[in-house]
Amino acid sequence: MRATDIIIKKRDKEELSKEEIEFFIEGFTSGDIPDYQVSAWAMAVLLNGMTNREVTDLTLAMAQSGDTLDMGKLVKISVDKHSTGGVGDKTSLVVLPVVAACGLPVGKMSGHGLGFSGGTLDKMESIPGYRTNLSLEEFERQLLEIGLVLTGQSRTLAPADGKLYALRDVTGTVPAIALIASSIMSKKIAAGAHAIVLDVKTGLGAFMQSIEEARELAKMMVSIGELAGRKVVALLSDMNQPLGYAVGNSLEVCEAIDTLHGEGPADFCEHCLVLSAHMLLLGGIASDMVTSLKLAEKAIQTGTAYEKFKNLVEAQGGDATFVDDSSKFPRARFIEKIESQKKGYVSQVHARLIGEASVILGAGRTKKDDNIDHSVGIVVHRKVGDYIEPGDLLYTLHANSQEQVEEVKQYLLDSFIIQNDKISPLPLFYE
Repeated sequence: MRATDIIIKKRDKEELSKEEIEFFIEGFTSGDIPDYQVSAWAMAVLLNGMTNREVTDLTLAMAQSGDTLDMGKLVKISVDKHSTGGVGDKTSLVVLPVVAACGLPVGKMSGHGLGFSGGTLDKMESIPGYRTNLSLEEFERQLLEIGLVLTGQSRTLAPADGKLYALRDVTGTVPAIALIASSIMSKKIAAGAHAIVLDVKTGLGAFMQSIEEARELAKMMVSIGELAGRKVVALLSDMNQPLGYAVGNSLEVCEAIDTLHGEGPADFCEHCLVLSAHMLLLGGIASDMVTSLKLAEKAIQTGTAYEKFKNLVEAQGGDATFVDDSSKFPRARFIEKIESQKKGYVSQVHARLIGEASVILGAGRTKKDDNIDHSVGIVVHRKVGDYIEPGDLLYTLHANSQEQVEEVKQYLLDSFIIQNDKISPLPLFYE
């Protein structure tokens, strides 16, 4: 078997066998197949696609390229969640404690942010001392002890995915839906998830900007999961405007804490409850969505979800006094309010522009080794469908230099479109 023949076969729109895919991934992981051949193959996949069977074989080959966690030894069922990324998406900070508080253990490996899409680990690292580099042994022990883990991706899990992603990033093949699906699912399967809830974002602030693209990706990942023997459900959710109000690391942590107290933004609260309910349903804690939603709501109302979040922070070395008193988080030096200059109905709050503005402030990265400023960010005060008058508050900017404030102001004004005709609010979920 030769790598060249496999590249040619995919170039000519033929279906690769399981053995060919395993040979190719094994050779790439070991270094026997060079980057330039894998780049050529990735471009062929981008242009010609893969069948669901091919993508499943690719996913499993990548999942088995390194260590794998056997959650069955630790818990009866392990349920995980994954979001395809967005702006103000802090759902894991609420959903995981809610689900764990309902008696369903959750062990999640997340990532740092790159570009306009924020990273869960960056948010958690705004809590002093919080560790995101747990070993597999620490991961397993904590899951048994408190039923909740939120840490970084182990480098020994699905190493083929890490190598392939780095190549895709520099060869123009990131948008290949087959490679996106296999990348996400290989990490979830390697991490031992028995059931997975996928939050597939669509809109101006998502990687999948059209519902059709998001649906294609969602269906492919559900198919991979089913063919691999996992229970999977995918939700198509809106990312045309930021989720909640806060965009920026410590600002988002504070909003998540408010939500765990039952005081968060309405859209964010509902989003978290729906995701939590689907996880509880897949995990067998409840038999229908109505019961699942009631359990999730009760975990917030009784404070058990909040206590579980505190347990998580303490278990991973974080200073839980910041959770009890969010005023302890460092504040940016410049806090400036931006007001509306028009009256009418908000028809657009461009999530991507807001995400890019937060990166300019220092809340995100343009390169992987960029430092993060946890104190900066943006609070968005209006949603699509709101009626506003001149002088109404649109944004509150949190910045550490006046130059950043001036640079970001126009970005934010451009992100808002106001019209005379009444417009309906955006849905949280499409399908």
